[in-house]
Amino acid sequence: MTKSSQDFVQLEHEYGAHNYHPLPAVLKKGKGVFLWDVEGKKYYDFLSAYSAVNQGHCHPKIIKALRKQAKKLTLTSRAFYNDSLGKFEKYLAEMLGYDKVLPMNSGAEGVETAIKLCRKWAYEKKGVPENEAVIVVCRENFHGRTITIISVSTDPASYKGFGPYTPGFKIIPYNDLKELESALKNHNVAGFLVEPIQGEAGVNVPDDGYLSAAFDLCKKNNILFIADEVQTGLGRTGKMLACDHEGVRPDILVLGKALSGGVLPVSAVLADDEIMLCIKPGEHGSTFGGNPLACKVAIAALKVLKDERLAENAERLGKIFRNEMKKLQKEYDMVELVRGKGLLNAVVIRPKNKKTAWDVCVALKKNGLLAKPTHEHIIRFAPPLVITEDQLLEAVEIIHDTLKSIK
Repeated sequence: MTKSSQDFVQLEHEYGAHNYHPLPAVLKKGKGVFLWDVEGKKYYDFLSAYSAVNQGHCHPKIIKALRKQAKKLTLTSRAFYNDSLGKFEKYLAEMLGYDKVLPMNSGAEGVETAIKLCRKWAYEKKGVPENEAVIVVCRENFHGRTITIISVSTDPASYKGFGPYTPGFKIIPYNDLKELESALKNHNVAGFLVEPIQGEAGVNVPDDGYLSAAFDLCKKNNILFIADEVQTGLGRTGKMLACDHEGVRPDILVLGKALSGGVLPVSAVLADDEIMLCIKPGEHGSTFGGNPLACKVAIAALKVLKDERLAENAERLGKIFRNEMKKLQKEYDMVELVRGKGLLNAVVIRPKNKKTAWDVCVALKKNGLLAKPTHEHIIRFAPPLVITEDQLLEAVEIIHDTLKSIK
C-alpha cells in the first residue's frame, strides 16, 4: 500500500524524538535545485539543507565519486593510513592556502575541534595559565548543539534546561568593535570565534569592515581569529569564503555542510603548523573523520564548486534576488526588511493579519517553493548555487504570488 505524506509524518512522530518542527513536506527525490515529495509535487529548494547542497541535489560528479569509492573502501578509522585522506588534505589545504587540515564529520564537531585547538595553542604558545583560557564569542551565534557550544548561546531554545554549562567563554554583542576591543584586553583570551554572517540568527550581515577590523584587533593582541564558515563558506556568499569579502585569512577556519555537497557528513578545520601541530597523537580524533569515502566525495564536491564557478554565480544572482525582494518590500507592507550576501539572504516579515513567517512558508510550499522560518519572523532564502537566472526569477514570481495571495 502506497503511503501518503501524512503516513510518513505520523511514523516520525510516533517513533522519532520530537526535536524538530519540520515544514509539512515529505520529500522523496532531489535533483539540482528541485525537490519532489512522495505525492510527486515538485518544489524549488530555497533552503539547500542549510547550505549543505550548494552544488545542487545529487550532483552527478559527486555521486559518481561516491559510487566509485564505495565499491572499494569506505572506512579504516585513523588507526591506519588510507590512500584518499592525504589527497583530500592536500587539495583542500592548497585550495585555501593553509598548512594543515584536520578532518571531522559534522559542523559542530568542527567547531569543537577549533575550540580545543585554540585552547591548546593558548597553553603551549601564548603562555595562558592552564585551564584559564577564554574564547570570545558573539550574541545570537549558532555554532552547533553540543553542550560546550550551547554554553555560548544566547538563545534559550538552545541552552535552557541543559546546564551546567561549559566555562571559559565571554559573550559580547555581534558587530561591535568597541566591545571586542575591550574583551581582548584580557591576557587570557585565546581566540575570537565568529560567524562572518550569522545565518541561524536571520542572516545578520555585519557592517563593512567589521571582520577585517576584528582580525586586526586579534593580531594586535596575539589572539586567534576563528571563523565558523560552516554555513557561509564554499561559495554561498559570492566568494569561496565569506571572509574573502574583506581579505581576512582566519587563523583557524571551520568548514562543513557543502564540503560534501550534501552527500555525507564531512567537516574540516584548517590552520597553519604553529597552531595545528599543538595537538599531538591521541589528543583528538574521530572514527569516521577522514574516511576514504568522505575524502573522495569532498574532493569531487570542491571541484564542482571551482569548475562550475558557483561562487561567481552566487555573487551575480544574489544581487538580482535582493533587488527583486526590495521591489516586493515596496509593494507589500508584510516585507519589513531584505538583507544578505550572495545567495544567503533573508526577508524579515512584519506580522500582517496575524500571518507569521511560518504561515508565509506554508503558503510558499503550496505554490511550489520550500523555505524555512528562523526566529519566527524571518525567512531565509538560500537556493543551491547551481540555480540559473531564469529559475531564480521563476522562484521570485512564486514569492510574489504568495505574498499577493496573503495580502
